[in-house]
Amino acid sequence: MAPEQRPRINPDPAIPVGDVADPRESSAPEPGIALCLSGGGYRAMVFHAGALLRLNECGYLPKLARVSSVSGGSIAAGVLGLAWSKLRFDDLGRASNFNNAVVVPIKNLASRTIDVRSLLWGVLGPGTVPERIAHYYRKHLFGKATLQDLPDVPRFIFNATSVQSKSLFRFSKDYLWDWRVGKVANPKVDLAVAAGASSAFPPVLSPVVLDLRSMVFEPGSGDSLQKPPYTTEAVLTDGGVYDNLGLETAWKRYDTILVSDGGGMYGAEENPSRGWFHHTRRVFDLVDNQVRSLRKRQLITSFQNGTRKGTYWSIWSDIANYRTALNLEAPFEKTEVLAGTPTRLKSLSTVAQQRLMNWGYAITDAALRKHVLPELPASTGFPFAGGIG
Repeated sequence: MAPEQRPRINPDPAIPVGDVADPRESSAPEPGIALCLSGGGYRAMVFHAGALLRLNECGYLPKLARVSSVSGGSIAAGVLGLAWSKLRFDDLGRASNFNNAVVVPIKNLASRTIDVRSLLWGVLGPGTVPERIAHYYRKHLFGKATLQDLPDVPRFIFNATSVQSKSLFRFSKDYLWDWRVGKVANPKVDLAVAAGASSAFPPVLSPVVLDLRSMVFEPGSGDSLQKPPYTTEAVLTDGGVYDNLGLETAWKRYDTILVSDGGGMYGAEENPSRGWFHHTRRVFDLVDNQVRSLRKRQLITSFQNGTRKGTYWSIWSDIANYRTALNLEAPFEKTEVLAGTPTRLKSLSTVAQQRLMNWGYAITDAALRKHVLPELPASTGFPFAGGIG
């Protein structure tokens, strides 16, 4: 049966259960390694920087076929993608200049508060909050770079959520694509805009409105919505609204999946607020938590039944659960404090940044040695002084 003819388990492709694959792509995974970087504001961005440090030390970055990201993960992915052509990989696949090319720019942005400034500018000045966020991304990270400045391999995909179609809206060098609306080949969208749309956390930083009138959609590349106004304007919000792990565009394509999860966790509340504002926020948190849980269940089940290989690590993980020898010292009571860092684009102190990166580095090391590279020598120390606190 051809991919476009195969039956759908769920008739609504925007619901993240059942068949979450694009109907134009085969459900059988192909050989390849994909890295997924979750949302979570600066907390996730900095945590992922630590994970990328360990992946670089392992010589694993050049093995990646795809990097799929959402929200805070898309900021880190954008820095990595733009720096890719400048990375000096040795014969073992390790970039000697990784710290200066990737980590330093991430630390530079993490030292600046841009969400409150953007909100004030959007209220008091010309333009919108998302436009101001993109301005800061240009100023401090991406300059005038567009999606065409990304490498061909690995393919970097920045995921946003379409408020119109209820589907993922994907930005990459090869295409813009909402599979219900259609595909635009080789877009010249600013990298700052793509990262901004992916990290447009609602309601404060979204929606991002993307003018599509000058773009040419491939005929027949959409499914029922390839018509105005869907093809003239895209109204987008944070990619994490649909898929906070950045999992879908990777899981449905490749047989080996690495997931770095810097997202939040919502615990029980014995006496939740009855006020409409706090109650509504709590309900939204519960909906978000359920979507995350479904995605994690999908991923872990695929590892257990052998349909996918790879590993998952989280900022909320207990490193002791990996039961690998010579783990770096990361007591759960300390890593739990780091995991509770607010989901903001708010400046983090140098100490907080280093601890988050050390934690991302340590848990990535444990997860890789447990499930992917059992022969990998354990790391002998954290990349930054002070451990995890």
